[in-house]
Amino acid sequence: TPPASTAASSSPVYDGPSAAEALREAVGHARASGGRLRPAATVRPVGDPAPIEATIRSWEEVPDLAAIKLFPGYHPFYPHDPVLEPVYDYAAARGLPVMIHQGDTLARDGLLKYARPIEVDEVAVRHRDVRFVLCHLGNPWVEEAAELVYKNENVWADTSGLLPSPRSPYFARAVARAQAVLQGFLDTVGSAERILYGSDWPLESLADATALVAGLDLSAADRAAVLGGNARRLYGTWRR
Repeated sequence: TPPASTAASSSPVYDGPSAAEALREAVGHARASGGRLRPAATVRPVGDPAPIEATIRSWEEVPDLAAIKLFPGYHPFYPHDPVLEPVYDYAAARGLPVMIHQGDTLARDGLLKYARPIEVDEVAVRHRDVRFVLCHLGNPWVEEAAELVYKNENVWADTSGLLPSPRSPYFARAVARAQAVLQGFLDTVGSAERILYGSDWPLESLADATALVAGLDLSAADRAAVLGGNARRLYGTWRR
């Protein structure tokens, strides 16, 4: 597979904001929140005119940066593409987790082959000093994601975006199915210590996302860890 840096100009690219624009917006929301929110940075290896190195340098201006997030699937690149090595080196140096979109894309022109959990395994092994988060449990490749979390101590996963949006007449059954899938994920991994609550709000309501975790067969300590304790360990606690 050719690296993203050499991908053809005809490759589909999700028409979203540039990495710089996205960071400015995130910083603005964080500052307006009075300390409740922290920003995450991103890079677009394809379709962004700014070189990755320049984008990374701009992150030095954001002291409260919580994480870096990548969007394979929305953009045509694999997480193990060599063009991303400076991103992972920076994450290691600064102690930032790297969140990676996994599975289904909201964009119809997204390419799912880039967003499979198995594509993260190589980079997780190569960068043991970086903590990676598989967003959305890798849905629909949940078993694949569970194997990565089980195998690699530096791989985490979040529960965001597991419920359909908008709600359908079959929503109650969708919730039951998502709970069964999530319970199976936890059973495979054998521990809740690297599972993170997530919602994908506003696509999924906070109440529905919380109820999904509340309905799992977990100890009180594990449920509290998933709903917040694990995130505090991973992202730290920022005080302005």
